Amino acid sequence: MTIPLYNILIAAISVIYVFTVVAIMDFAVKKGFPSDISRKVIHIAAGCWLLFWYFFDDSDVTKYLNILPAAIWTILLLIKGISASPNDDAVKTMTRSGDKKELLRGPFYFTLVMIVSGTFLYKTEAALTAIGILAWGDGMAPVVGSRLGKLKYSLVTEKTLEGSLAFSVFGFLGAMLFNYFILGTYDTELILISVIVATIVEALSPKDLDNLLIPTACFIIYYLVY
Repeated sequence: MTIPLYNILIAAISVIYVFTVVAIMDFAVKKGFPSDISRKVIHIAAGCWLLFWYFFDDSDVTKYLNILPAAIWTILLLIKGISASPNDDAVKTMTRSGDKKELLRGPFYFTLVMIVSGTFLYKTEAALTAIGILAWGDGMAPVVGSRLGKLKYSLVTEKTLEGSLAFSVFGFLGAMLFNYFILGTYDTELILISVIVATIVEALSPKDLDNLLIPTACFIIYYLVY
């Protein structure tokens, strides 16, 4: 198999992976699975898409097909955010309130970050750390906070200390995992600094902007260091 065809195959498998996760969550929500958790399962799974980077052959320009799942969903979110009905599966599984316009904020910003990471920052520590923190940290924080959170605080929006702690712990683990899996190494100190800054940024982020502000903060940290 030629390198372009090989990379096309990996990209196709990554698309199937993302759509399968969404389909499973759609089915689960219809069966009574909590929609707030389904959103975060999709959030975490979408971030784990970059683990497919490991399989791409970087000697050919078709490596950039890694962004195919994000590109497809960027278009779908635009369409659904404008014209979807309240009964649309994406509206049910990816929004908090059932308002289709939510798809044009948090989920849409996430796909844009995926595209930037998969092109300009492909296989860089900055992207791996940022997506690791965003996917796992921001994915687990509201789940832990809403179910176990007792110590509430409010800076811009209401948060819990338990949720912020979960953000830090899972964000750190996600960043370490992604760096090690793709690069075979990790900078513990720099990841820790990124997690601390990202935790502060997440606590100060206006609603729906954290998917943009968290990775941007990480990108800036790595830019300043390197």
